[in-house]
Order: sequence, then structure tokens, then C-alpha cells
Amino acid sequence: MQQANANFSSNNVEIFWGKYIENLRLRRVKESAQRWYVKRAEDFIKVAQERKLLEHSADDINRYLEEQGRKQGLQGWQFLQIVDAIQILLETARAPVGAQVNWEYWRNSAQELEDSHPTIARTGGVLPSTEPAGRMPLLDRVRARYGSSLDELVVVIRQRNYSIRTEQAYLGWVCRFLLFAGDKDVAAMSETDIVAFLQDLAVRGQVAASTQNQALNGLIFFFTQVLKREIGNLGDFVRAKRPRRLPVVLSRSEAGRLLAELEKTGGLHYLMAALLYGTGMRLMECVRLRVQDIDFDQNLIVIRDGKGQKDRVVPLPQSLREVLTRHLDETRRLHQEDLRQGLGEVFLPDALTRKYPNAAREWMWQYVFPSGRLSQDPRSGETRRHHIHENGLQKSVKKAAMAAAITKRVNCHALRHSFATHLLKSGYDIRTIQELLGHADVSTTMIYTHVLNRGGSGVVSPLDSL
Repeated sequence: MQQANANFSSNNVEIFWGKYIENLRLRRVKESAQRWYVKRAEDFIKVAQERKLLEHSADDINRYLEEQGRKQGLQGWQFLQIVDAIQILLETARAPVGAQVNWEYWRNSAQELEDSHPTIARTGGVLPSTEPAGRMPLLDRVRARYGSSLDELVVVIRQRNYSIRTEQAYLGWVCRFLLFAGDKDVAAMSETDIVAFLQDLAVRGQVAASTQNQALNGLIFFFTQVLKREIGNLGDFVRAKRPRRLPVVLSRSEAGRLLAELEKTGGLHYLMAALLYGTGMRLMECVRLRVQDIDFDQNLIVIRDGKGQKDRVVPLPQSLREVLTRHLDETRRLHQEDLRQGLGEVFLPDALTRKYPNAAREWMWQYVFPSGRLSQDPRSGETRRHHIHENGLQKSVKKAAMAAAITKRVNCHALRHSFATHLLKSGYDIRTIQELLGHADVSTTMIYTHVLNRGGSGVVSPLDSL
């Protein structure tokens, strides 16, 4: 702890670090890890070169965390430890700058893109399926007996260019079905086994109707496209109840309050949430935006490879032009610094790296919302700067909804629902909204007319007429 002497008188050093360790205990940091937090804090003080903690700016701290994030081989948990150690250090010193740093962004940057994450999952072979901690992964439990059939399932799905989410869902349901069927050979499985499995989902599993239908679709695909066997009449079986639910929609006032709360805690999550509400894009469509997708000249954003492998165009909200421009300037500075250090590559889909070897380092291909640190691709082993993990925005939106006293079940998708409903209220036709949302069938978009026309909205209560 001698390195801290430059910032404090010798009489106060011991008292300060005692308070720091006490703050670690209040954060429930394990005693075995406390010395590492102290070391992280001392490293930061040492780099500060005699400057007092009260003299630091938010830019100083952000640049330091950027440098730490460029260290190759730094694990996510180690980066998170650095972020927390510095934040607690500033809180202990009562440095006002601690409130000016977007700590949630840096913590979110510590999250790894797991090998089954939709962005990178297809850079390898068969996807791993996950189970709760302490249990053998679902795929591993059936691979020994049915491995060739599962590999064929993945090949057929990818030949048809189905989405990664569909691939994960179908693979998961087929694995569960094979476990349910016991030690039967695939050739001996029949419609009776399918019906028994679906009924078990409804009765014992109490799944939703959409979940049961997804399982049915996955099994039909497996039998007809992989096993090359036609499915006969499944007959009557217990169906999960299909509830009729309306989407959660925020009022304009609620949307404004939600975004205001997000703006207080940091610009990045505010910008992302504002884009969700202002364009109607899906969460992962926002997270995966590339620089080339933003067209300031034509005031539009191109959503590439959306649901159903479709591209579409949405309007660029004019109120976000300035903040988005500033954000891209900072992102470009980050990318240029990466290039100067011999880094700067980004993940490219669909084997584009082989077709365009230099594209991964070009500015146009970089993510609009990059992570604050470099990380190793869990499949290829390449060190890259991936996009920010979506979990951070999801948590921020829920936290902001609570702070804004919104009593609805708010999540990122509620902003998309609100976009569509508010456009409908403004007089835009249903076909235009369908196009903006990227719905294949207008009947999907029609749900928003039910939100506008639900019973209570146009009826005067008899109580009010007394």
C-alpha cells in the first residue's frame, strides 16, 4: 500500500485503506479477494503519476479502463474486478468524478460472449446446449447415442438458412425428446412417442401453448427432414392452453420518463433504448448495428439480417443525430487506438473474413456499440472487440422503469411495442408499420389495433355518470 502515499499524508494512509477494506466488506467482497482489489486500486494510483484522486476527470478513468481492456488474455472476471476496485476507491476518497463515470457500461463490458451466443455460435460446429449449474449439458447427455442424428439436424437447418435461434430451439427440443424416449433406437420411435412427449410438456411441464407448438415443429422437422419419415395423424392429445395476451405498451409520458432516467445514468444505454423506441428495432438488431448501417445523408438505418433473414430500413430519429454522431466519433477514436496497437479486428459473419481478409479492421464494419474491452472469441480463439453484451441494456431498462415509477412489466421489447402503437395512434397505416417492424404477416402487426381498441379505452364508466 506504499504506492498510495503520494496522494495522502502518512498519518492518513492507514486510515484510508482501512475504510477502503471496510467498503469492500460492505460490498460482500470475499476476504481472500480483498488483497487483489487493493492491488488493482494501487495500480491505478501508481499510473496516476502523483495526481490526487480528487483531480481526476471521467475521461482519465475511462481512458485507464480502455487501456486495461486492451490487455490480451485478461479474463472478464479480472476486468470486472478492476472496474469495481476503482469505483470503490473513488467512493472511499469521496471523489465527485465517481458519479460521472458510466460504471454499468464498464461492468457490462466484462461479460463474455459465450460460445452459444447468437453472434458467434455458427463459427464452429454443433452448438452446445446449456443446463443449470451442476448438471451435465443437455447435448452431451444424448450425443453419445444420437450424435450422428444431431449433427445431421444442424447441417439440414443450416442448409435451409434458418436463424440461429431456430437452430438452438430445434436442437434443444430434439435432445429433450430423445431423453424422454429413453434408450429407444431412432428408427423405432413413432407418433406415439411424439404425442406422449407433447402431453408431458403440457401436463407435467405446464408449458405455454407457444412452447408446445415450438416443440412440435422441431420434432416434425427432425422426423421429416432428417430421418426422412412422414408423420401421420397425431390424433387428439392434451394441448397447452393458449392465453390471449396483449403486449406491454408504454404511454408517451412513460416512455419519456423511462428515457430520462436512462439519460441520468449514462449516455450509452440511453442512446440504445432511444433507438429501440425511435425505430422499433429488436434488441439484438440494435446491439449488432455496424457503422455502415447508419446513413446520416438519407436519415435512415438499415437493419441487416433481421428475423427471417430479411433486411429492412427504418427512419433515423432526428433528435438522436447529434448524440449518435458524438458517440460514433468516440467509437472511431477507440478503433483508431486499437489499430495503432496492432488490434482493431471485429467479428464478421458468413465467412466474410475469408472473402475480404482486410474487412475485419475497416471502420465501416465496426460495431456501433462496441464492448469496452477486447475479448477472446471462445470458438476461433481470435482476440477481437465484440459488441456490448445485451444483458447490460436489459438490466438498465428494468432499473430505469422502477426509478420512473412505471408499474408495468417493462423490458426492451416493450419499447418496440410502444413504437408501433404510437405510430398507429398518429395515423400511420398498418402496412407501413408492418414494413418498419419487419413482420412477415400483417396479422402479427394487427395485435396493436387490439391495444388501441380494447374495451376500456372508449367506454365511459357508469360510475362517472352518477
